[in-house]
Amino acid sequence: MTGIKDIQIIGDEIAIKWADDSDDFYAMDKLRAASPSAETAGERDLLGVQISGDEKGKDFTGVTVTGWVPVGSYGLQFKFSDGHNTGIYSFDFLKELSHHL
Repeated sequence: MTGIKDIQIIGDEIAIKWADDSDDFYAMDKLRAASPSAETAGERDLLGVQISGDEKGKDFTGVTVTGWVPVGSYGLQFKFSDGHNTGIYSFDFLKELSHHL
């Protein structure tokens, strides 16, 4: 993935124009629900036991994106109206998500 050319809020969606001039649109609440953070996606301990991830499957209707910051040259960290801001969305993850949201 080569990166993002432009990113904007359009209504209740995040619109991303990629460096290859393709466009993807993400509903903000669905973007929040898909956060790759440990709180949402969970993580495993050294023995492989699932820990955290208590937000998985939660309804985030009404949650909006309030901002974002680039993370290196590979991703974005979104800030959400519910205070969540720990998920790092790699560009590859966002492209994959665009096929499922």
